[in-house]
Amino acid sequence: MKKIIPFMLMLWLMPAMLVAQNNGQQQQSREELERRKKDLQREIDEANEQLKETKKSTKESLGQLRALRDKITLRSRLINNINEEINFINGDINTASRDVKTLQKDLDTLKAQYAQLVIYAYKNRSSYDMLNFVFSAQSFNDAVKRFQYLKQYREYRRRQADNIVSTQEQLNHKIESLESQRVKRSDALKTEQEQRNTLEVDKKEKDEVLSKLKGREKELVADINQRNKDAQKVQAAIRAVIRREIEEARRKAIEEETARRKAAEEKRRRDEEARKAAALAAAEKAKAAAAAAAANNSNNNTAANNTPAPEKPAPAPAKVPEPTPEPEKPATRTENVLEATPEALALSESFEANRGKLPWPVDAGNIIEHFGIHQHAVMEHIQVPSDGIVIATNKGGAVKSIFEGEVKSVVVMPGSGYVIIIRHGQYFTTYVRLQTTRVKKGDNVKTGQVIGTASTNDIENTGEVELQIWKGITKQNPEQWIRRR
Repeated sequence: MKKIIPFMLMLWLMPAMLVAQNNGQQQQSREELERRKKDLQREIDEANEQLKETKKSTKESLGQLRALRDKITLRSRLINNINEEINFINGDINTASRDVKTLQKDLDTLKAQYAQLVIYAYKNRSSYDMLNFVFSAQSFNDAVKRFQYLKQYREYRRRQADNIVSTQEQLNHKIESLESQRVKRSDALKTEQEQRNTLEVDKKEKDEVLSKLKGREKELVADINQRNKDAQKVQAAIRAVIRREIEEARRKAIEEETARRKAAEEKRRRDEEARKAAALAAAEKAKAAAAAAAANNSNNNTAANNTPAPEKPAPAPAKVPEPTPEPEKPATRTENVLEATPEALALSESFEANRGKLPWPVDAGNIIEHFGIHQHAVMEHIQVPSDGIVIATNKGGAVKSIFEGEVKSVVVMPGSGYVIIIRHGQYFTTYVRLQTTRVKKGDNVKTGQVIGTASTNDIENTGEVELQIWKGITKQNPEQWIRRR
């Protein structure tokens, strides 16, 4: 019996717990929908601003096409978000409708019961006259019981009336809530239709820009080829800098290892000479002590004793302790020549610890070209490689270092503007397409320090900067290292 009671209690409480959990999840989902809706609207506004800037150009550009495609994608997500919101509203309307029906049924039942009470009381009003009913009792106890009965009956009728009023108020509230949800659904449907109409306009504009860009296929192919050549030159320059750093680190490591071995060998030689000298001195001392002991024994011998006393063996020379070998250093996490020094190792580990949390190199902007090989925006049969990410930003906007380190190279590359390479242990960040620079080779920079300004894309009327991240000579995807916006 003791085991059954908790089980029954759990079964009784489970529906309430499930309802509370569902309500909490629904509330969380609604808050997430609202937050996502605001984020999408903000991104659409940013895409509109970018499109406005690119339209200032004299002819269509990839920036316009990109901005339109971004708008279409974001607006489609916004429409899906509105549809999810409508589904929630429909669920609320269905629940409110069921509640209205239930409350109306309860109200009808309460009114019918109350009407029966009133009719019964009216028909029997002479019998239920309080004084007559009480004083007609056979005894005092019976009179008290009759008085209590009448009091409970009147209390019951009052509660019934209160229940009717309360149920009526709940019903009115549910009806108001139902009407409010219906208005809200109507507004959401209207907004959804407006977004669909705008989406169709955006799609038509995108098709027009795409058609015009396809008419300039030769120009675009030439631009792709030139960009690929420029990118290859930049990549060759970056690899040359990294290899030079690797060779320099390896040379220093070899020199340090040679010096360490030479010092160890010199120390071992000095210890060996000291050990031999100590052993020789100990042997000479022992020999002298033995000779002195023998002379002393021969003088003390008596004439009657012709047998010479046996000589005592000379004491063994004292042993000089061997030098204690130096304890071996614990092995590092990996053998990497770029992390040969404690400072470089600490910088690498700190850089890795900030994966996904590194700041953007610009204050405002959006990614217009992603890392890796992808299809061209216009000519989908052409694959376009990208060694990093290209960020569209304000013309002449400040470009900042995303992590502390040392500037290893500042060069000008034809078609790519200034290129700055900063080392962070075994990691390198490269900033391409800069218009101006504020640092030079050998400078130590801090996280967020301005190192230059973004170049200007005259065709798209925007600023641009390219960010590349390398681990040794291996390219990394910068989007996995910088924080999400």
